[in-house]
Amino acid sequence: MILSVGVVAKLVFLYLTRPPPRCKFIQRELDISSATIVDYFSFIREVFIYWASKNSEVIGGEGKIVEIDEAKIGKRKYNKGRYLEGQWVFGGIERGSRKFFMVAVEDRSSETLLSIIREKIRPNTTIHTDGWKSYDCLDENSYSHLTVNHSVNFVDPHTGTHTQNVERMWLEVRKLVPRFGRKKNTLRGIFVGVFIYYETQGSQDKVPCLLEVGRRIVPGATA
Repeated sequence: MILSVGVVAKLVFLYLTRPPPRCKFIQRELDISSATIVDYFSFIREVFIYWASKNSEVIGGEGKIVEIDEAKIGKRKYNKGRYLEGQWVFGGIERGSRKFFMVAVEDRSSETLLSIIREKIRPNTTIHTDGWKSYDCLDENSYSHLTVNHSVNFVDPHTGTHTQNVERMWLEVRKLVPRFGRKKNTLRGIFVGVFIYYETQGSQDKVPCLLEVGRRIVPGATA
């Protein structure tokens, strides 16, 4: 079912402003079928992923500190104590600015993480990490690497090293992930795109910008 521009704008507004579960509410509010809502939700998520691919930043540089970390997002407990598997995400945040990057990953190996670090973090950056072994590769590359042992301290008492900003970022990402079951392949990239979109758009710009991005990625679409 193809909706009018006005109804699509209302649907997008409700998607962006109402926390999950929201499908039944939007169905009643706009008088459209659940199947139509699911189709449009799927497209909105594609727009988020497209936005993330175009707006993820390269950060750091000489004199800059970047905190990096990995997190599993979306792991939820369900029947009989079992868990729905989440998605590993790797990210970094630059101290003293709102600049960050975030990437969904299949694994946390040194090879995977280092390739992303080289792509997203400029050389000569000071990088703060926890003691995860995959970060040992940084000592052999063009970065200054400081670690904090979280089993002992949250902030290293000697160097001041910590990863509290990037850990706070994960808390914000988790708030955007629905508490209801999703298969892993539907999680991949979605919440990353949602977070980047929310963080880079002002409150007044979210709906018109999302509509404009959607128009751009639909072949033959018009304003």
